[in-house]
Amino acid sequence: MWIVKLGGSLLGSPELPRWLDTLVKISDGKVLIVPGGGLFADAVREAQQRTKVSDVVAHELALLAMDQFGLLLAGINTKLVTASSELEIAERGWQHRCIVWLPSRMVLADDGVPRNWQVTSDSISAWLANKIGAEHLVLVKSKSLESYLKPESCLEPANVSQQNLQQDNLIDDAFADFFIGNHQTWIVNKLDYGLFEQGLNLPLLMQSSLGVNQSY
Repeated sequence: MWIVKLGGSLLGSPELPRWLDTLVKISDGKVLIVPGGGLFADAVREAQQRTKVSDVVAHELALLAMDQFGLLLAGINTKLVTASSELEIAERGWQHRCIVWLPSRMVLADDGVPRNWQVTSDSISAWLANKIGAEHLVLVKSKSLESYLKPESCLEPANVSQQNLQQDNLIDDAFADFFIGNHQTWIVNKLDYGLFEQGLNLPLLMQSSLGVNQSY
């Protein structure tokens, strides 16, 4: 299984429907999309500022915001199906569908996930990758990655430490706590949907994306 996290910042961009079309085309039950929070999570932040509710409450609302963005993605591309449990994920996979995960049910059932703003959809994607034993996690970002990438003539993948990525706000502060599984994590730009048009091509991904390593 490949997990692809589509950040909320893609909402309204022309790249978002292209990502969805591409992932539906290549999935064959092997692609699971994790939605970001986007403007729904922004609304939670504003509501917390106005009401002063605890981070625990805000965390639950933010997970529901991810659910909302996931439902929106399934509305944008009706060939997508949603899943909110491990059983549903497995069933949709057997049906060879492209899956959008609605995270609130599974994450809230795990007391080991901190209830604060340090845990964002990045960390939750890594948590899910560990939970279901995914092979690869791909984080799709709007921010340019050019400063990290190696020249095209270099065949070695660009590997970057979590610390550098956190400093540049490309992953959240809690990501390292969940980056403990056997899956490989990659970061790509929102313009890079073309990397997947011919399927889940690992050699191409290694040449054109950032590989995340655990060194500091």
